Amino acid sequence: MKEAAARAVHLKDYAPYPYLLDDVSLQVRLDPKATRVVSQIRFSPNPDGPAAGTLRLDGEGLRLIRATIDGAPADVTVDDHGLTCPAPATAFDWECEVEIAPADNTALEGLYMSNGMYCTQCEAEGFRKITYYPDRPDVMAPFSVRIEADPATCPVLLSNGNPTVAGDGWAEWQDPWPKPAYLFALVAGDLVRHADSFRTLSGREVDLGIWVRPGDEGKCAYAMDALKRSMAWDEAEYGREYDLNTFNIVAVDDFNMGAMENKGLNIFNSKYVLASPETATDRDYEMIEGIIAHEYFHNWTGNRITCRDWFQLCLKEGLTVFRDQQFSGDQRSHAVKRIDDVLTLRARQFREDNGPLSHPVRPESYIEINNFYTATVYEKGAEVIGMLRRLVGEEGYRAALDLYFDRHDGQACTIEDWLRVFEDATGRDLTQFKRWYTQSGTPRLSVREDYTDNVYRLHFRQETPPTPGQPEKGPQVIPVALGLLAPDGSETMPTRVLEITETEQSFTFPGQETRPIPSLLRGFSAPVILTRQSTAEERAFLLAHDTDPFNKWEAGRTLAKDVLSRMVTDDAAPGPDYLSALRRVTQDDTLDPAFRALALALPSDDDMAQTLTDSGVTPDPLAIWTAREKLSLRIAEELSAVLGDLYDALERPGPYSPDPKAANARALRQTALGLLSRIDGGTRAQKQFAAADNMTDELGALACLIRADGGDEATATFYRRWADDRLVLDKWFALQVGYAAPADAADVAARLTQHPAFDWKNPNRFRSVIGGLGGNHAGFHAAGGAGYELVADWLIRLDPVNPQTAARMTTLFETWHRYDADRRDMMRAALERIRATRGLSRDSAEMVGRILGDA
Repeated sequence: MKEAAARAVHLKDYAPYPYLLDDVSLQVRLDPKATRVVSQIRFSPNPDGPAAGTLRLDGEGLRLIRATIDGAPADVTVDDHGLTCPAPATAFDWECEVEIAPADNTALEGLYMSNGMYCTQCEAEGFRKITYYPDRPDVMAPFSVRIEADPATCPVLLSNGNPTVAGDGWAEWQDPWPKPAYLFALVAGDLVRHADSFRTLSGREVDLGIWVRPGDEGKCAYAMDALKRSMAWDEAEYGREYDLNTFNIVAVDDFNMGAMENKGLNIFNSKYVLASPETATDRDYEMIEGIIAHEYFHNWTGNRITCRDWFQLCLKEGLTVFRDQQFSGDQRSHAVKRIDDVLTLRARQFREDNGPLSHPVRPESYIEINNFYTATVYEKGAEVIGMLRRLVGEEGYRAALDLYFDRHDGQACTIEDWLRVFEDATGRDLTQFKRWYTQSGTPRLSVREDYTDNVYRLHFRQETPPTPGQPEKGPQVIPVALGLLAPDGSETMPTRVLEITETEQSFTFPGQETRPIPSLLRGFSAPVILTRQSTAEERAFLLAHDTDPFNKWEAGRTLAKDVLSRMVTDDAAPGPDYLSALRRVTQDDTLDPAFRALALALPSDDDMAQTLTDSGVTPDPLAIWTAREKLSLRIAEELSAVLGDLYDALERPGPYSPDPKAANARALRQTALGLLSRIDGGTRAQKQFAAADNMTDELGALACLIRADGGDEATATFYRRWADDRLVLDKWFALQVGYAAPADAADVAARLTQHPAFDWKNPNRFRSVIGGLGGNHAGFHAAGGAGYELVADWLIRLDPVNPQTAARMTTLFETWHRYDADRRDMMRAALERIRATRGLSRDSAEMVGRILGDA
């Protein structure tokens, strides 16, 4: 456990490491309670670093057995965070032996055990829990690894790079590409391999393997197919070819994150690998495809070129998220993917950007780096890449990326290096654009307009509110993709990109014979909050006629928010414009079924809470939930005939397929079922649940039944059917909490924590219940504060066992300031109770302090 009192690390204090590592050799003799790790490292002075002469190595929770320099005992001083010793100012050989206990490592960092399997997770600073080492991303070296284990329990021994030689109970691996320690990986256990191969553009044959527990080998085919498609796509779109003879993926049950891109040996949370029609939903398949691609793409944007320090985390994550978004759009639907990505951005990152956890895409300081694996770094980081590509064009973007790979291969780089290649490749000055990396907060872009003498004018004003540590903001470069539509729906100006660079800026569009209707921020061209006066009639017009799919959906979303806001504040009934517009979209067979499903979906409770907050209204979670329920019922009643026809027409004629066309049809069918279940007593849902031969239909029907009448019988049936499948049970837990009525949600969650299958030390299971309660907006915020108390109790219990997961889930409280006084007081009391916990980890202490607004 890490101590709460810790000093912040600052970007301005960066200094290179005084030594280079020419070669690293590890010998790992595995034992649950007494693993021995012997490291042999060749050090040489770094000509670009400070004066050599003192060796400082990071280390936590290690028992030092011996340490030598050039064969002689080293004069080491050991503390809680590492060791220090005098060292030559010339090249020397270091050898060190330590002992660790993987079976006792519940934090799931470093080397730990998951149901008898040895596994590592070293990003960001987990390697220091394996051996003493300069555990920082700018220290890169080739690794050779020898693993020794009992062949009866660990017949499979895997590490980075290519296998070299092996015998009974041992194996050796060599990774020729220099890498930082956070990319080190080791897996050992009783595993089976789903094998395949891939031929690269240059004709090399790469052996591919997905390693899983016996019994799971039948659930790997889709992940393998996604991997091969990712490899081919990266060659075609970015010219990047895989660079080892072997690529392995391992599915692990106990994992704090989604997956890890270790060089040549990706380690995955099993939920993002294992899939069969019976056990995985369409959304699971989509996530597997995207995350497999993301981790593979890291081979070049993260591994071959890594980040100099952890402040540059967005350099690898933002770029790789953007690349996996491109890939998923190519594989499925760019329009639907873009809407889905923006929904994620607004739900997670906008909330982060506009609250106490706000920080720049490249933060200036941190106490615990694990706390900065955030939506701002990932999702906003990807948006910044997208804006950059929009500004320089596709050809400029490709030229810059080619230069980036050529110039920086094998290096640990900074945002300055990244922007410089764009300046050199395109001739563009990106000094102002860099503010997207250094300024926190979501810019507000307000627009007003006038029209005289066939001239249409748009007047923009941008402002970014103060955020923690940044009271003043400079104007940013905001690309605004704009189209103009005539009253008959035709375009009078196709998409044009305006560049807003000043606090106030105007643009003129002559030759407009009638006053046009603007389609602003097409494709959501910048992560800003747009304010413009418009009418419900105009939004309905854009929903019907806009040629930009994102803005077509956005118009309907804005209409829905307006309707819900009036229902919450004035108890108003939904007007005919919104319902008529929904009818037109629902019946439009030219639109992608998944797009129509998104158009029918209402804004989430949390989204509405923020919308009301932005308009100066204190949100009432129960009132929001009630309004959404009423509006859903009204939509179901108004469109019942259309929805019934859709549901029947979209019934699958043949066997299940996870392909996008079939999945998109199921998305619309399930949306129709969700609405129809509000007026048919769950009759259709019950039939679908009984007849389902795939998890998408079964789980979708169960959700409708739980919402309709509690679904007790169906819930019990589902459990009996899937009690032995750990990933399906996660869905079972989450569904009951997520769809519980507000007054019951905390009680349902509390009851489920007492269930024999609730393994609170498993991150997936913990998130399914405690995270599920946090995701039930009205339930978590129900009057009385039972939700706050339950979440705080469990975070206090989890923190000494798994600080990373506990700290990340403190974000359930991050919006405490936007609610009424009673809820604010109760949430603050829960946070203070967590902070007062004796021995609280520095992970959770930092997060709670930031949420409470500590300086």
